[in-house]
Amino acid sequence: MAILKGAEPFLLYGSEKGVLLIHGFTGSPAEMVLLGKHLNACGYTVLAPRLSGHGTTPEEMEVTNWANWYNSVRDGYHLLKGICTSISVIGLSMGGLLAIKLAIDNNIDRVVALSSPIYIMNKAVRFIPAPKDCKGRYVPKKRRQIQGVDSIYTVAYNKMPLTSVHSLLALIRHIAKHLPDLQRPFLVVQSKNDHTVKYHSAAYIYRSAGSKEKELFWLENSGHLVTLDTEKEIVFAKIVEFLDKDRSNPI
Repeated sequence: MAILKGAEPFLLYGSEKGVLLIHGFTGSPAEMVLLGKHLNACGYTVLAPRLSGHGTTPEEMEVTNWANWYNSVRDGYHLLKGICTSISVIGLSMGGLLAIKLAIDNNIDRVVALSSPIYIMNKAVRFIPAPKDCKGRYVPKKRRQIQGVDSIYTVAYNKMPLTSVHSLLALIRHIAKHLPDLQRPFLVVQSKNDHTVKYHSAAYIYRSAGSKEKELFWLENSGHLVTLDTEKEIVFAKIVEFLDKDRSNPI
């Protein structure tokens, strides 16, 4: 299956300090490009994999589930592990949940969750049909065009498979249950103006995480895609500050 233009994974070489970037549900690595370039300019090696079923067609996504998406993350982690001595992980939206999962299961330095869901704004998810009735069914997914941001950074599907929504909800339940198992240094970033994820999600994630070192950082004006929106430079600076905390040697 052909990959959509702009949805390709990317690798930016820097130092032996690696950062794995994980995009969101129905999205693509495109939404992580600006953050990746910023981190690379700060000396980090950056890898952003394309999650299974993403960046091609919604029909291909329909036959995948969160275990497949997580396997894409694990593949990226092991690739990066082959060229870096330490790895931190940053995920946007659903990608933040997968980042948490990776940090629970592996020796990750630091983990960042951006706009990650526990509570979803769209009330329609409560009335989604049973999984057996969802095959071949899709619902539109609108994504706000961010002023001043080229569309090459917002490559994503305009509809989502209902079977995939079920899998996303299963992932949310899994992470909510296992948040106390997270022990790595942890940064949660959330905008109060997010219209996709209820901002109370961030407080739940922060409160439930088992990490001794953790921080909750609020934004006021951004929407859901904090890697692209009006406060992106603030987000990038906060992430670098967080990642730099345990640099024992300069890059």
